[in-house]
Amino acid sequence: MEIINVVPHGYCAGVIRAIKTAQKTAKENPGRKITMLGMIVHNEFVVRECERLGIGFVENPKKTREELLDEIDEGIVIFTAHGISDKVREKACAKGLSIVDASCPDVIRTHTLVRSHVENGDVLYIGKKNHPESEGTVSLSPRIHLITKAEDLEGLDGLENVLITCQTTLSLRDTRGIINACLEKYPKAAVAEEICAATRMRQEAVMNLTDTDCLIVVGDPRSNNSNQLKRIAFDAGIKEAFLIGSVLDLKEEMVKNKNRIAVTSGSSTPNSLTNQVIDFLKQYAIDGIWQLPSEALVRLL
Repeated sequence: MEIINVVPHGYCAGVIRAIKTAQKTAKENPGRKITMLGMIVHNEFVVRECERLGIGFVENPKKTREELLDEIDEGIVIFTAHGISDKVREKACAKGLSIVDASCPDVIRTHTLVRSHVENGDVLYIGKKNHPESEGTVSLSPRIHLITKAEDLEGLDGLENVLITCQTTLSLRDTRGIINACLEKYPKAAVAEEICAATRMRQEAVMNLTDTDCLIVVGDPRSNNSNQLKRIAFDAGIKEAFLIGSVLDLKEEMVKNKNRIAVTSGSSTPNSLTNQVIDFLKQYAIDGIWQLPSEALVRLL
């Protein structure tokens, strides 16, 4: 059994920045109430680490960031890596909250792009419905229209000076298909594909895998970029792919009798979690003994 460590994988620069921002805020404000507006990134282990530092969270997939803000009345509010709308920022200021912005620079760049464009045109924004990044971007202007699939273009008539852009963590393959559909309806539209470099490189690394029997993706089930890696594996011809949160989620039947097993992770997954999976599988390949570590030994470094 050969275990392939797919590179690159794990934290991207935006996630590292968000985590360091949260750690710095907790260190510099001992005893003060600190609340994250949503999950800092979509990974339960990172959330647990922030909670250990004394940072609280308000999260509800059925509520917008603006609605969640109603649950924070004092102290410091940290905006997550997914970005935030102007309306939410203004509401936080009106409530007298101290603001710490951990938005990913790539998302901020997208916000700058669409803000500039809506002064003289419309934006077709390709993204996932109810995803915090899409929510924050689309909320910037009524001239930004969320496109989750080609059918969403129906009824969007009369748009002017159209710009097509997208959520930073989408699949390259899926995005290209929807962009083509947008261009069919608006052939003169400009295209600014905003999939971030980290997401792109991780997806391309999976696409380029050959002679692989199985792909293990280490990532939170709520992580869009982790789920995309699993989907891309099937598109790349890999017969089996599994998304697991940590080594504790591995099952022997996932890898038994496989010759080549590749391991990767989403950009919000700590490298320590991925390394534990790789180390366990390598040891299993040597001695054939399946004995997962106890939960207490699964560490976040």
